[in-house]
Amino acid sequence: MPREIVTTPEAPSSSLYSQAVRAGTHVYVSGTVGVDVNTGTLAGDTIQEQTRQALANCEAILKAAGARLEDVVELGILLTRPEDFAGLNEEYARWFPSASPARYVAKLGVELPGILMSIRATAVTA
Repeated sequence: MPREIVTTPEAPSSSLYSQAVRAGTHVYVSGTVGVDVNTGTLAGDTIQEQTRQALANCEAILKAAGARLEDVVELGILLTRPEDFAGLNEEYARWFPSASPARYVAKLGVELPGILMSIRATAVTA
């Protein structure tokens, strides 16, 4: 099955990885942080602000791949500070009020200045 590299200017990117890869009906979104592409800076200093922006970035990448947040079957979230778990869940619940995808949360192993979290996703489309 051929794979398709997905890119969009609507989300942060890097030459070191693809924003997403589509393989058949599956879309794999790389770890995405809360950087606002309009400013090139973090969306804010709180876990809620960065979670909101990271999910918006994931949504933009999914859209470029022909998918939606509703197609997400699994999310992986890495937190810099485990004590931000409650704040993460506060914002996450706004995006996934019901029928949430499978999810894991773990500690981010690298320290990146100002980055509080990273989200990766897997979606399945029809």
